[in-house]
Amino acid sequence: MPATLDDLITRRFQDVAVSEQGDINTAEFLEAAEGVVKLFDILDSAAFYPKVHDKSLSSPGDPTKYDTLQKIVLAEAKEGDRTATQGLLWLKRGLELTAMALKRNLDNPAEELSVSFTEAYNNTLKQFHNFLVKKMFGMAMLACPDRKSFYEKVGGGKPDVHEQLLAWVNALQALLNELNIFYAKGAYDK
Repeated sequence: MPATLDDLITRRFQDVAVSEQGDINTAEFLEAAEGVVKLFDILDSAAFYPKVHDKSLSSPGDPTKYDTLQKIVLAEAKEGDRTATQGLLWLKRGLELTAMALKRNLDNPAEELSVSFTEAYNNTLKQFHNFLVKKMFGMAMLACPDRKSFYEKVGGGKPDVHEQLLAWVNALQALLNELNIFYAKGAYDK
């Protein structure tokens, strides 16, 4: 039987440590974010190749140097370097696309995956892309797997795949909400 998301994910977003102040553990977050790449790899679809291999899912920094994502950004703000801050910003944006698309698809059982991802793209990354990238995304959605194949591959036919994926997406969204508050408060996304 082919590997499912359950088989490949080493850390779920639900298991990422967050302090009382909302600081997110760097190493755990990056490990959980690797699960998104593995999710798209399972699908083996050309639709997701550009998303998996672009800067949106690149690592924002050295997890051994700073124990929280917020500390990376704060350190860079002091130093005047924004490399990791921008990396985290694009990672956050890519994860927002994924979370929004999957949540929408889980909430709308009759909707195809390509519709969910297109709507999520329109509400997240589209504003940051030029004409060519927008067209590439539209073309990629033509290769998007159908809904039934997606859930079979991700869950391996397990009856609770929707519930597991929803918990994963909700935990991801909670982490993104913390990052969005942090970025907005410090104007780090400008």
